Amino acid sequence: MHHATSPLITWTCIAFVAALAIAGEVLIAAAMRNIGDLDLIRAHSGIPGAARKVLANPTFLAGAFCMALNFFAMLYTLSKVDLSLAAPGIASFNYVGNAIAARLFLKEDVDRRRWLAVLFVAVGVYLLAR
Repeated sequence: MHHATSPLITWTCIAFVAALAIAGEVLIAAAMRNIGDLDLIRAHSGIPGAARKVLANPTFLAGAFCMALNFFAMLYTLSKVDLSLAAPGIASFNYVGNAIAARLFLKEDVDRRRWLAVLFVAVGVYLLAR
C-alpha cells in the first residue's frame, strides 16, 4: 500500500535521482571523449583492448558508479513516489540538467533552439509540481 509522501521528500528524491544520472552521463561522456574513437581502438587492439581502455579510465568508472547509485536511488524513489510523477519529473530534470552540464562541463555549444526546449521542459516540471 502506497502512503502519501511529503512534497519535500518527493522532489528531493526526484532531484537526487536526476543529479546522479546527470553526473554519470557527464562523466561517461567526458571519459569517452578522452579515450577516443572505440572503433579505432578496437581495430588496433581488438575488443579486449578497447574494453581495457574504457575500464581503466577513472572518469568512466566514476560515471558508471554514479549510474549504479542512480539505479538504486530510482528504486528507493519508486517506493516513495508515484511513477506517474517520478518518471516525468526525473526525465525533465535530466533533460534540463544535461543541457546545463553539457554547456558548463563539456563546453558543448548548446544553441538557442535547445535552450528554448529546455525552457519548455522547465515549464513542464513546474506544471507537474502544481
